[in-house]
Amino acid sequence: MRKILFAALVIYFPSQCMAWGLLGHRIVGQIAQTHLTTKAARAVKAILGNEDLAMCSNWPDFIKSDTSYKHLSNWHYVNLKGGLTEAQVIEQLNADTAANAYTKLNFLVAQLKDKTTDPSLKPMYLRLLVHLVGDIHQPMHVGRLDDLGGNRIRVLWFKDPYNLHQIWDEVLIDFQQLSYTEYAKAINFSTKMQCQQWQQQPREHWFYESYQLASLIYSDVKGNEDKLGFQYNFKYKALMEEQLLKGGIRLAAVLNDIFS
Repeated sequence: MRKILFAALVIYFPSQCMAWGLLGHRIVGQIAQTHLTTKAARAVKAILGNEDLAMCSNWPDFIKSDTSYKHLSNWHYVNLKGGLTEAQVIEQLNADTAANAYTKLNFLVAQLKDKTTDPSLKPMYLRLLVHLVGDIHQPMHVGRLDDLGGNRIRVLWFKDPYNLHQIWDEVLIDFQQLSYTEYAKAINFSTKMQCQQWQQQPREHWFYESYQLASLIYSDVKGNEDKLGFQYNFKYKALMEEQLLKGGIRLAAVLNDIFS
């Protein structure tokens, strides 16, 4: 029975995994909300009403159940081959015209900045933008094509079967046993210099940064069914939390610029 469940998880989750899971995306949104300018906060409220950035952040995963939104499935990630330099990653990102997290993030920013964009589309575009910025700060969303960003790499979390992508989407965050508001409050600390550095880096660098982290994560898994647990949590918890924080601060910067 355990082997059957294991196989089912591996088959099912490559197409169904939700980046950062519910908590991760809400943490990013909650942090971003606290870094919005007054003008940007008003603009977000005008578009979303009483739905804040945390609560809108998972909409693009929720609508995966609606087949009319199937065309959005490729927007959540970019798959790249291993061993690329920063220049090669940036070149490939800018040369690619396919629907992926990079091309669609740029599209959404442009649409939300454009004064002629149909107002009825702006809630969807804003929810997608919030989600995609979160997605690309989850390193396995800039993972390798041959294993679908770690979805095909089977691991054990203590005794339970998962894949490597799931560990980074949900398992590490859930293991901390905090609500999204508690988690955001616990990690939402950065110096002025950190904020400026993270926000001023071009979007291509966000992707390369996650690409580098994905390479590190890949190197730490030796084969299928590696057992992960306390030691893995100790090693990667701070890195995961920094990515959540960066995602929130950078999301706020994008929105502050759009609605300046």
